[in-house]
Amino acid sequence: METPFPMDREEKKVYQLESIYALMEKNHGLAKSSEISALGVDFRRIQKFVEEGSLTRVKNGYYTTSSLDFSEEELITALFPDGILTLESAAHYYGYLEKRPYHWKIAISKNVSKSRFKLDYPIVDPSYTEEEVLALGVQDAELKGGRMKIYTRDRLICDILKYEEKMTREDFQACAFAYIRDEKKDVAKLMSYARERKVLKKVQMMIGVWL
Repeated sequence: METPFPMDREEKKVYQLESIYALMEKNHGLAKSSEISALGVDFRRIQKFVEEGSLTRVKNGYYTTSSLDFSEEELITALFPDGILTLESAAHYYGYLEKRPYHWKIAISKNVSKSRFKLDYPIVDPSYTEEEVLALGVQDAELKGGRMKIYTRDRLICDILKYEEKMTREDFQACAFAYIRDEKKDVAKLMSYARERKVLKKVQMMIGVWL
């Protein structure tokens, strides 16, 4: 790694780390191995930083200073910019669930590499989805770590009804009643999404009587 002035080994090590940390600060706490290498830091040095605890390997090819230094939101938005918050994760964002789920529920194209989700932290539960279904009813959400896509509340409740068996009874009921009370709901959009998601009868039976 080229340095702006002559340095001994320890000074160079500190300079490399500061350069990596500056890169991570721009990238919401993460840096790819290719980005670190572009700074002139070779793989052996990266591994040495990991062994010493100066860097933490989040997953293959991704590093941070320490998983505890950055919020889960920062890591999620940096790792999955093409993902969409869904089910319990989206419900928590809208205030339908008080506690944030242990697993991050993210909808993603079925064509992406499954290895992207092999993480020790944060824990991600992906839903691999067809492209045309994936793009239905999407908007932006402002998280602590940055912006990420999320399903609208009207699309979300349709998915919650569709995948009721994947949720606890308590969470399902909380989401259903929270949506019914939600002043921002759009019944016309709800019915449109219900037809698309093939849950129209379920919406009419479980939600419609309260609207």
